[in-house]
Amino acid sequence: MGQASHIRHRNHPAAAGLRGNASGSVAIEFAMLAPILLGLIFGVFQVALLYLTQQGLETAAEQAARLVVTGQAQKAGLTASQFRTAACGGLPPFLSCNNLYTDITVVSSYSAASLTLPTFTYDNNGKVTNGFAFSTGGKGAIVVLRVMYLMPVMGGPPGLNLSNQANGTRLLTATAVFKNEIYS
Repeated sequence: MGQASHIRHRNHPAAAGLRGNASGSVAIEFAMLAPILLGLIFGVFQVALLYLTQQGLETAAEQAARLVVTGQAQKAGLTASQFRTAACGGLPPFLSCNNLYTDITVVSSYSAASLTLPTFTYDNNGKVTNGFAFSTGGKGAIVVLRVMYLMPVMGGPPGLNLSNQANGTRLLTATAVFKNEIYS
């Protein structure tokens, strides 16, 4: 009798109508999963852009270090602003020179080189107020060059916040520690 009861409900006209009508189910399932899928795609895009920016910054730091290690910056008498402009020339075209900062210091030994992240300070308008060092050193000097970039980041899916600065940007750094050549 239990089996007959089950068959009777299965053959009931109302139950048959529910079983056979699946026309909106795909749309409902997509509406439930689309935000998750789009958030995942957006997150992957943000992280990929972050890595691409970091690689571009590393290349710019390498080119800027070459100016110092070979004595080109010293012989040309570059100022901090001119050096920053030269370093900006090594950035990929999708990055803004306005977000690039350089810090160059001379140290007494390799072990004295500080590789810690700088602390940026901002005014009420969100503009950076730091004054970074600019000392390229002479022949044979040990130099620490930090090239820093404040990358604007967009909000992503819940839980994905790539900013690490007070103004909603991500600080990326590329550091080079080297000894200047004995240039002529």
